[in-house]
Amino acid sequence: MAAAPGPSPTIVEYFEGEDFYRCGYCKNETGSRSNGMWAHSMTVQDYQALIDRGWRRSGKYVYKPVMNQTCCPQYTIRCQPLHFQPSKSHKKVLKKMFKFLSKGEFSKGNNEEEPMDSQMDDAAVEDFVLKSKLDIQSDRRPLSEDYNEVIESEVKEKEENLEAKEIQQFNQSHAAKESLGSGEPSRTVKGVPSTPKPGKGADLSKPPCRKAKDIRKERKRQKLILKSQTDKLEDFQTEREPQLLPSGKSKLNQPKSIEDFIFDTLPEDAAHQLKVRVVRSSPPSSQFKATFQESYQVYKRYQMVIHKDPPDKPTVSQFTRFLCSSPLEAETPPNGPDCGYGSFHQQYWLDGKIIAVGVIDVLPYCVSSVYLYYDPDYSFLSLGVYSALREIAFTRQLHEKTSQLSYYYMGFYIHSCPKMKYKGQYRPSDLLCPETYVWVPIEQCLPALENSKYCRFNQDTKAVDEERVNELDRLRVLYKRTIMPYNIYKKRQKGPSDEAIVQQYADLVGQTCSERMLLFRS
Repeated sequence: MAAAPGPSPTIVEYFEGEDFYRCGYCKNETGSRSNGMWAHSMTVQDYQALIDRGWRRSGKYVYKPVMNQTCCPQYTIRCQPLHFQPSKSHKKVLKKMFKFLSKGEFSKGNNEEEPMDSQMDDAAVEDFVLKSKLDIQSDRRPLSEDYNEVIESEVKEKEENLEAKEIQQFNQSHAAKESLGSGEPSRTVKGVPSTPKPGKGADLSKPPCRKAKDIRKERKRQKLILKSQTDKLEDFQTEREPQLLPSGKSKLNQPKSIEDFIFDTLPEDAAHQLKVRVVRSSPPSSQFKATFQESYQVYKRYQMVIHKDPPDKPTVSQFTRFLCSSPLEAETPPNGPDCGYGSFHQQYWLDGKIIAVGVIDVLPYCVSSVYLYYDPDYSFLSLGVYSALREIAFTRQLHEKTSQLSYYYMGFYIHSCPKMKYKGQYRPSDLLCPETYVWVPIEQCLPALENSKYCRFNQDTKAVDEERVNELDRLRVLYKRTIMPYNIYKKRQKGPSDEAIVQQYADLVGQTCSERMLLFRS
C-alpha cells in the first residue's frame, strides 16, 4: 500500500521592501515600510519558523515590517497559556458572558461607538488587507507533483495580477489590523441568598446541607471531566472542557482558572446556549462550506457597521481572499492535535446562529490568532476579549495531546500606539527581539519602549542572529520548473545579478527556511 503523500513544499515569491507608505496606526503618510512574499504553498513548520522571525500572514501574503525604519514598530507577541491567569478585567468579561447566557441579562451601554474607542481591551482597527485595492485571484491552482504546467500558469497569473504597482498598493493598505472586540465593562453577577422565614431556617445543631443545585452542578462537572478524557476533537465539534495542569493537585485555595469561568455549568433553564465549533477553512471542510454564507454575512455586517464600509465593499471574493484562503498545508500527524495543523475558523454559535468567527492557525508550537469578526448586535458581550480568552483555553486544550504546542500568538504589539497596547495585558507574555529573534518577557521590554519606539530587547550585546545566512550556496531556488541550489542557479541565470535581493530574502527568512523553502525565480 502506497504511503500518503506529504505536504507540498513551501514555494514563495519575494518582493523587496517597497517605498514608504501610509501608516494605518499613526496615519503618517510616508511612515510605514515592510517586505513581503506571496506564498503559493507553505508548510506549517516553515510558517512557524517565519513568525518566530517577525513575519505574519494575511491570506496568502506574508509580510515583515522593516522594524528599524517603520514609524510604528510592530513586535511579535506571544502569550504563555499554561501559566495564564485572567486579570480582573478579563474576569468581568467572562462573568458578563455567563450572566447573559444563564439569565439573559445584559447592559448594552453606548453601542454607537466603535470598539476601537474602548480604552481597556481593544485594538485600533483599520482592516489593512481587507481594504486592499489589490485584486489577487483567490482561486489559484494548487501545486501538484507536476510543477511544469503549474509554474507556467502561475507565472502568467503573476504577470497579470502581481505587478509592482499592485504590490505597492497592497502594502499601502496593510498596516493596522487585528481587533479583539469590545471591552465594555460589565456589572458584577449577583448571587445573594434570601433570608429564610422564621421557623423555617436551617437546624443549627446539624451540619449544613448542600443545595440540590450545587449537587447537580458537581455531578455535571464530574461527567464533563470524564467525557473530556475520552472525547476526540473533530471537525465542527463543540469545544470540550479541557483538563489542565497541574495534574493530581488539589484546586483548594487556588485562584479560579480560565476554564472555571468559561465552562461553569449553566442552569437547566439557561436563557441562551453558546457553542464554539472549530472548522477547517483551508482546504475547506464540508462543515465550513455548509456555513460559508452565514459566516460571510456576519463578516459583511461587521465591516459595514464597525468599519463603515459601503455595502458593495465587503465582497465574497474579498472575504475569501483574506480570511478563508491560506497557503498553509493541512497536516494531521498521529502525534499532532486531534484537529490537525493548518488554518481554521472558530465559530461562535449562539442559540443556533453564528455571532462571531475567530480566524486562527494551528501550528507545531502555537495557536496563532489571525482575525476576528462578529455580529455588531452582540458587541456588548466584549466578544473580542472573550474570543481571545477562548483561544487561550483552546491552546491549553491542544497542549494536552501535543505537549510542544504551548503558546498563543496574538500578532503584533505596538507600544507607540495606545490602542494596540492591550495585548500586553495577557500575561505572562513575551516580545520577539527584532535583531536576535529571542523571546524576552514583556516586563523587561516596557522600560526600553518608553524611551524609544525601536528597541533591541536582547541585553547580551554580543548575541547575534544565529540563523543569519552567511553564504547562499545552500539556498533552494525554483527556476525554470527545476529545483536547484543557488550556486547552480547563478550559473544558469541570464541578465543582471539578483544576488543582493536573494541575500536580503535569506537574511529575513533565516538559514533553516532558506534551505527548506523554494524561492521562485522567473
